Amino acid sequence: MKISKVASRYAAALYEFAEGTQNVECVYPNILLIDDTLSANQELKTVLESPIIPQNKKQKIFQEVFQNRLCETTLRFFTIILKKRREPELLFICREFVKIYYRKHNIKEVYITTAHPLSENMKEYLKNYIEKDSPYTFILHCLVEPNMVGGLIVKVDDLYFDASIQTKINKLKAEFSQNDYAVGF
Repeated sequence: MKISKVASRYAAALYEFAEGTQNVECVYPNILLIDDTLSANQELKTVLESPIIPQNKKQKIFQEVFQNRLCETTLRFFTIILKKRREPELLFICREFVKIYYRKHNIKEVYITTAHPLSENMKEYLKNYIEKDSPYTFILHCLVEPNMVGGLIVKVDDLYFDASIQTKINKLKAEFSQNDYAVGF
């Protein structure tokens, strides 16, 4: 998914304004709420992005859905977004804001793929292990891939660590296929 320059600029402007007014910690959970709501409710997203529905209706709908749930800074910002007809960029702006927040707060996302769901103890152990000598705080996203034989795959940014059993089996197959051995020994 490609983030547009417009979404990046709006997200940066929101972060900069929130930082200037010392509202970042208020705006950040609001952005997560908006992102979750729009991601989970396709009908709401479609209504807000529709060119047929008048702007004042969209603003009323947005305010009805998020009334008393957003701080003043967030509500005013998204009112401006709606007035400027940038509704198709809403999700992108939210996601770009989260990226900026993570970058400024030394937070990284870790994607862990396993064959079975991880227990809470295992998640906590992995999080502590990863954070042990790192200046970053990590947010774990655990994914279940039922086709995996076992092991796990960890992805952080561009780093990819594959400790799955299938990968180990494939490496052994490659080694044995290249190994010259004498028949009869």
